[in-house]
Amino acid sequence: MLLQGKKALIIGLANNKSIAWGIASCFKAQGARLAFNYVGDAIKKRVDPLNEKIGGEFTFPCDVCDDAQIEAAVKTVKQQWGTVDVLVHSVAFANRDDLTGRYLNVSRDGFKLALEVSVYSLTALCRAFEPLLHDGVSVISMTYHGSTKIIPGYNVMGVAKAALEASVRYLALDLGKNGVRVNAISAGPIKTLASSAVSGLKNIFTRVEEAAPLHRNVTTTDVGGVATFLASDLAHGVTGEIVYVDSGFSKLGI
Repeated sequence: MLLQGKKALIIGLANNKSIAWGIASCFKAQGARLAFNYVGDAIKKRVDPLNEKIGGEFTFPCDVCDDAQIEAAVKTVKQQWGTVDVLVHSVAFANRDDLTGRYLNVSRDGFKLALEVSVYSLTALCRAFEPLLHDGVSVISMTYHGSTKIIPGYNVMGVAKAALEASVRYLALDLGKNGVRVNAISAGPIKTLASSAVSGLKNIFTRVEEAAPLHRNVTTTDVGGVATFLASDLAHGVTGEIVYVDSGFSKLGI
């Protein structure tokens, strides 16, 4: 199996519809060992049963906006595993008010929040976990086509995803010296808790089915399959990349 015995840390699982769950399921099918974070008691009540269902090894509290919690998470993971082989960052958030109307009207606080949660969290996690990352480790984040193209209703999240993709490249440079790979997957639209905040989502699904070369929307399993490749030794020479999993929609010229 591609990930036999690899220790995969999944940051950002919300429920069984999450892209993170699709990734975790594919990882498990290929022999990976799993652990998940949660933020607060409400999320813990959702994550713990999923961890048990999939055969994960442990869960731990970690608010990616709190450096103290991140450091505590590093200690927990080090005690449990010693090192990490795969780090999945599936975290994004923006105030709903900043995803409606004009991007021009985004608030200063809303802009800061979207960038802190969706972008800086990856850098903060990589820095904190760096002592646990070794040659061959794969870091994988999640992005979207709205980073490079105008997606009505995506607004500040498009700006955040553009910054995230730039962060992936610079993290790939910094961590590459230690043999650590950093990549992101740009997934097509998928019905998740996070995407529900994007207005006009139904129209986006319809457009993808009509125009994408494969004429279908992708699934969390599609994304999980590519994440499995990136996490495996088969992708040993791949870093700093944004890998599209969107039925070819992003390659359309019109």
